[in-house]
Amino acid sequence: QVQLKESGGGLVQAGGSLRLSCAASGRTSGSYAMGWFLQAPGKEREFVAAITWSGGSTSYADSVQGRFTISRDNAKNTLYLQMNSLKPEDTATYYCAAVRTMRLVVTTTGYDYWGQGTQVTVSS
Repeated sequence: QVQLKESGGGLVQAGGSLRLSCAASGRTSGSYAMGWFLQAPGKEREFVAAITWSGGSTSYADSVQGRFTISRDNAKNTLYLQMNSLKPEDTATYYCAAVRTMRLVVTTTGYDYWGQGTQVTVSS
């Protein structure tokens, strides 16, 4: 089992920045793809960004392309999401996810492990 814990959420004004972190623990040996997803109240969980184990491949939702950057530090078992130029529509709970694979995974159903989420609120 892999446990994931997000941090770094909070309240920020539009145009501001936040950096989310996701610390992995447990059976973290092996190659894990990881990703970030968001879920707004009353809506489905949706893809934000994903990264392969090596960090060599990444993918972003169109809505965050150019504003968000996903990265990872495997030595620290930590995933990051740098969020710049935040907009009110970015307001949601953000979840990190992991799955043991070498591939890039961009769907919710493709992940086995999920964190509890961290709230991001962007005021206008």
